[in-house]
Amino acid sequence: PDMGCRAACVLAVLLAGLVPLGQGQEREKVKCYDSVRGTIYDYGALTIDGDEYIPFRKYAGKMVLFVNYLGKVPIPLGPYGLVVLGFPSNQFGKQEPGQNSEILPALKYVRPGGGFVPNFQLFQKGDVNGAKEQKVYSFLKNSCPPVAEEFGNPKNLFWEPLRNHDIKWNFEKFLVGTDGVPVMRWYHRANIATVKNDIIAYMRQQRGHRG
Repeated sequence: PDMGCRAACVLAVLLAGLVPLGQGQEREKVKCYDSVRGTIYDYGALTIDGDEYIPFRKYAGKMVLFVNYLGKVPIPLGPYGLVVLGFPSNQFGKQEPGQNSEILPALKYVRPGGGFVPNFQLFQKGDVNGAKEQKVYSFLKNSCPPVAEEFGNPKNLFWEPLRNHDIKWNFEKFLVGTDGVPVMRWYHRANIATVKNDIIAYMRQQRGHRG
């Protein structure tokens, strides 16, 4: 079989839970636990300019994608009811060293640059792992299995203590359903087109259930 088919088949088996996640392995995505208690509606965050505290209950009835990175997120699914929320963090290789007031200009002129302006809601910089992690990220991580078991170079990881469910690097993503409960988590290297297709498939599945 060709490599694409092999990769797809292996991924399908992993997602079906037929092969345990072993040392050094990672999964492109995982489904979150069925027994999640609570919802994102118990939490909220300050916008990046500090002018507004947004309770996540505001997004009730919508699917929400949490992303701990502020580059381009080409998932234009807003018309379908998807909300993307961005949370900058400086815990991965010190890639986000700026103050909150510096983050948007840096995105616009430096990385990714070219006049880039995020088309999704950004919140203040904070920890997504460790002793001072944001409570909503504690909830998200505890609601879903880890997508990778091993951490990278500890010199590039700036938090303590390290926990198995931690986000391993920038750009892990969590999808939350219309009821505020996490449903899916993606590895940081998961292809963005795959993430988009996964979300569309989940939306269709939910519509089918309602129908």
